[in-house]
Amino acid sequence: MRHSLEAVAGHVNARVVGDRAVQVMGIASLASAKPGDLVFVEDEVHLPKALQSHAAAVIAGNFAEGAPASKPLLISDQPRLAFARAATLFASPQVVSVGVHATAIVHPSVRMGRDIIVEERAVIREGVNIGDGSRIGAGCVMGENVSIGCNCQIYPQVTIYKNTRLGNRVIVHAGAVLGSDGFGYVRDRNTGHYSKFPQIGTLEIEDDVEIGANATIDRGALDTTRIRRGTKIDNLVHVAHNVQIGEDVVIAAQTGLSGSAVVEDGVVIGGQVGIADHVRIESGTILGAQSGIPSKKVIRGKGVVFWGTPARPIREYLKELALLAKMAKG
Repeated sequence: MRHSLEAVAGHVNARVVGDRAVQVMGIASLASAKPGDLVFVEDEVHLPKALQSHAAAVIAGNFAEGAPASKPLLISDQPRLAFARAATLFASPQVVSVGVHATAIVHPSVRMGRDIIVEERAVIREGVNIGDGSRIGAGCVMGENVSIGCNCQIYPQVTIYKNTRLGNRVIVHAGAVLGSDGFGYVRDRNTGHYSKFPQIGTLEIEDDVEIGANATIDRGALDTTRIRRGTKIDNLVHVAHNVQIGEDVVIAAQTGLSGSAVVEDGVVIGGQVGIADHVRIESGTILGAQSGIPSKKVIRGKGVVFWGTPARPIREYLKELALLAKMAKG
């Protein structure tokens, strides 16, 4: 698949410096680039290496605007983002027949839009609604009254419990479980035995959310667990009942969020972070890997990195480490 630099520039909102007619056929790293490839650099120090590579053209930041260049440049304020968007032009479309595979089990009441793909051995139960252009992978199971929006990609072996709602362009990777019971029990003080607290709420996932492989998201106990627009959840993340996650949140692998936690818009959460129940993480906060947030705490500080257990601003945490190191030497 070939595209002119002019076409690529229009797609990624970049400016061409050099020959607009140059044809590019794919994307690559600097190390693996071959003739016809497009590469990118985010800082000036790597520009010479990019220009010496076999690539046909380079996406670069404004620093490259007046630099002598041996090959055409695409100038962007955000070269990494421009490169990611350019990649969509070169993605090879998967050739899969539209329709329902003969081995799939689909209840007669299921409503399906246009251009739907349902792969082998999928099970789709009563009252499910699937929007136009969505794809249900092999071995998926969808409970009663699940709603899937348009152009969703549900990879193999995903299980979606009843009454769960997904918006448009949602991606769910293999093995994820959506809408399962929350971990809620009531202890009898007389006997020490536990009784299950009702788990009758729902799960709602808004547009453009991506959920990683083997992630698990519980439905609400009595109300709704909600993942808002544009949030990205990595592999092996657990989201408990009644959790509220805002827009454009990023959560890295092996993080766990306990019941009724609230994560506001634009938060970044590193890997293996533990968030206890009824915690609130305010907008724009950054939680470093393996941080721990105790119950009912509020973490605030847009752009501030928190680290450690209990989590505190990273400068404070590093000062404590330095003091401990000094005391150990003394």
